[in-house]
Amino acid sequence: MKRAFAVFAVGGVLLATACRAESATSPEALPTSATPPASSPSQGASVTPTPRVERRTVVQRRSIRYSTRRVTDPGLARGTTRVARHGVKGVLTLTYRVTFTDGRQTAKKLVRKVVTRAPVTRVVMVGTRVARRCDPNYSGCVPIASDVDCAGGGGNGPAYVSGTVRVIGSDIYDLDRDGDGIGCD
Repeated sequence: MKRAFAVFAVGGVLLATACRAESATSPEALPTSATPPASSPSQGASVTPTPRVERRTVVQRRSIRYSTRRVTDPGLARGTTRVARHGVKGVLTLTYRVTFTDGRQTAKKLVRKVVTRAPVTRVVMVGTRVARRCDPNYSGCVPIASDVDCAGGGGNGPAYVSGTVRVIGSDIYDLDRDGDGIGCD
């Protein structure tokens, strides 16, 4: 006698039973006492399988934008900017508990929210210095205008020079009247 095994599904559970085979010629031959139960799928009754539920931990990372701070700088000319420190994006780590039923996502719950790397603020220096425009023909600052006169003199301006200046180029405003190279003396 040979042994054969029969496998049946009852209520979503697989059952295996050992049977004695009466005939050695057919391994599939089962004794009449080992016939499948009436509720087996082979006789037309439907068996609903139990859903397969799986839980996973999912980690996502998102970037955090950095902010920009503007700081006035009297050492820079008005209207100019300079980046003193570059900004760096931060990182936010989100941990979720995700439930899948038969391969489809059915639930998602936020478990933890952590700032992994804080953003670094960008710093921009903004110039506030008013640039004085000086004529290159004089040492000391003689403003560039349609006419420049010595302060306290008899000239009518519109611009004035206080103190003495040295003429290093051509005396276009006629500030050195005596020709000694020093104007407004």
